[in-house]
Amino acid sequence: MKGTMKGTMKSSNKNAKSVVAVLKTTPERVVKDYGKAMRLAGYKEHISPNRQTILKLNLSWTLYYPACSTEPWQLEGVLNALKEDGFKKENVLAVENQTVVTEPWKGAYYNKWLPILKDKGVQYKPLTNVKWVKYRPKAKMLAMKELFGEILVPEIFFKSNVIHFPTVKTHGHTTTTGTMKNAFGGLIPKYRHHAHRKIHEVLVDLLAIQKEIHPGMFAVMDGCVCGNGAGPRTMEPYSGNVILASSDQVAIDAVAAKMMGFNPMKIPYIRMAHERGLGCGDVSKIEIVGMKRSEFQRINFRFRTHRSPVILGDQLLRKGTAGMPFIHNLLFRSPIFRSFIFGSEFYHDYIWYPTIGKKKIKEFSPTPWGQKFEKYPYGPFPKYKKVKSGDPY
Repeated sequence: MKGTMKGTMKSSNKNAKSVVAVLKTTPERVVKDYGKAMRLAGYKEHISPNRQTILKLNLSWTLYYPACSTEPWQLEGVLNALKEDGFKKENVLAVENQTVVTEPWKGAYYNKWLPILKDKGVQYKPLTNVKWVKYRPKAKMLAMKELFGEILVPEIFFKSNVIHFPTVKTHGHTTTTGTMKNAFGGLIPKYRHHAHRKIHEVLVDLLAIQKEIHPGMFAVMDGCVCGNGAGPRTMEPYSGNVILASSDQVAIDAVAAKMMGFNPMKIPYIRMAHERGLGCGDVSKIEIVGMKRSEFQRINFRFRTHRSPVILGDQLLRKGTAGMPFIHNLLFRSPIFRSFIFGSEFYHDYIWYPTIGKKKIKEFSPTPWGQKFEKYPYGPFPKYKKVKSGDPY
């Protein structure tokens, strides 16, 4: 992690119209529809095949749960489109990071990514063992420097395009989660939980950093199976039957939030990013392609964000000790935090998943999207060298 790279903010055309493709889809045509959505949103104007393209997948849980992580048809659809449009497989790299409660190789297996990547000849690389370098952003940081001191970025990200793979779902920390939140796992190493204290500001900082280091950015969001309630994991699966695509990370999150039933400009990370000129969060100023504006306006999933016991406890402790540095650091910056990691893993993997999660998966499996997931193979369990521990202490 030696060396420091300075920010080189690219100039942007503030008068350019933000475009978000929104398509109704079905399990039978979703793979092709991803290519259609990408092209409608003009992805080739932003993602050059002459550069390396990073596919930033989303792993919110090592275990499979509907709407929790990047869906296999989402990955297949994008890879097919890239191949059809002349992207060389050796210039495409799929990545995901490790958190204190997720493991990237196991997650790739349980979410059925590996056979798809192997079939397309695309490498999968967890970010845990890649080289991270210090970075000095040109943009003013709202929270990153305060919370983390130094800013670290994977060296492979510089001068590479990035395509994000989020899902339409709620989140107990941020109301909704999408493309901006997907960068969370790609641009912060193992200490990401510290960001929860100022999560909205951190997401805005991360978008500003991305605009400096990536020559091209794009996002494809899966709303075929959405998540309602106590996201990002313990949610109620909802068949939304839509997919989204855009080069504007703020706009696609705003459109997804509106479809979920929220006012995007009342969600702090969307509003702040809009106000800082990082994208368009005002849905009335976003061009919708792929369906009529009137049809889009009628979409309302009526989602409501709830907080799981783990997120509620985290927020109460962080907020309650914010003015007590000694206690706060003792809880969140010492080996005591290991007990919180254990508690989260125990609750999610050994209490909620076996008793509630598996029941919901059983109910989901007979649905068209459940059957679609079943048709994808797991492939052999991967052989890999154990990555560095996700426990930062």
